[in-house]
Amino acid sequence: MKLAMATAYIAAAMISTVAGAQDKGASAYPTKPIRFIVPFAPGGGLDITTRLIGQRLTEKWGQNIVVDTRPGAATVVGTEIASKAVADGYTMLMITTTFAINPSLRPNLPYDTIKDFIPVTQINSQPNVLVVNASAPVSSVKELIALAKAKPGELTFATPGAGSAPHLSAELFKRMAGIEMTHVPYKGIPPAITDVVGGRVTMLFTTTISAAPHIKSGKVKPLAITARKRLDTMPDVPTIGETLKGYEAEAFQAMVAPAGVPRAIVDKLAREVAAIVHQPAIVKTFAASGAVAVGSTPAEFAIFLKAQMAKWGKVIKDAGIRLDR
Repeated sequence: MKLAMATAYIAAAMISTVAGAQDKGASAYPTKPIRFIVPFAPGGGLDITTRLIGQRLTEKWGQNIVVDTRPGAATVVGTEIASKAVADGYTMLMITTTFAINPSLRPNLPYDTIKDFIPVTQINSQPNVLVVNASAPVSSVKELIALAKAKPGELTFATPGAGSAPHLSAELFKRMAGIEMTHVPYKGIPPAITDVVGGRVTMLFTTTISAAPHIKSGKVKPLAITARKRLDTMPDVPTIGETLKGYEAEAFQAMVAPAGVPRAIVDKLAREVAAIVHQPAIVKTFAASGAVAVGSTPAEFAIFLKAQMAKWGKVIKDAGIRLDR
């Protein structure tokens, strides 16, 4: 009996010591520069967001945030580098919806999306807007669906590439609406929207910031937003869900850590980043591009990420989308 009590006491003391050491390590963190890997080319939306957050973390912590852009293979290059980094909290990976899409789209990834990473926080959500050519004979989602049903396969939709978030948004729309449309992939949003403006393609799901100048000039018509609710910056544009109940296709930006990073450090990063993204200046910057600040906890983000992977995995399977890698 005495031996059992002593063993229990020692075990409890050991747990308390480990927990105390972790808390102490987290309170001291960071003691050196932190690398944020961005798996996209410099100058893109995630790069800009990362630098905004990094600047404020540097001001708060007095340690440099090094933004390391590693583009290539639809984010696989940078993500693989992050998966092999030392799990000490000094290398983090910044991600977008592509992180949730790739496991179903690219079965031979050189890392395990679930096992090799720990969710930290969702930074924001980024709904797209469905736009059509200005001369298209439709002014609402309901009219677009009716036209597509009257002309099966004749309507076309542009995307920045097969398997991209806008492509999957359109595929989800097709299936929920029960319509057939023809996919026209491009190498990026600029040429895609150019052909929608020129009337060579019927429609496009794209970011509000890329569509805004063309909407303002009257060259395209916004039919709906892919978000759960209307945007404050575009209050007159309805959501697709107002016509197709349950439709939602929001992209996101977020942060994950290599597996093994101490939980106390993950929690501290999540709290600090959440506080930053809700600063008025950051909220305003996000709103200008149609994004909405989130700043979730690691547990909340883990649930969200799992749901996103399942959702887009089903869309990819149902649509029969396949890539070599």
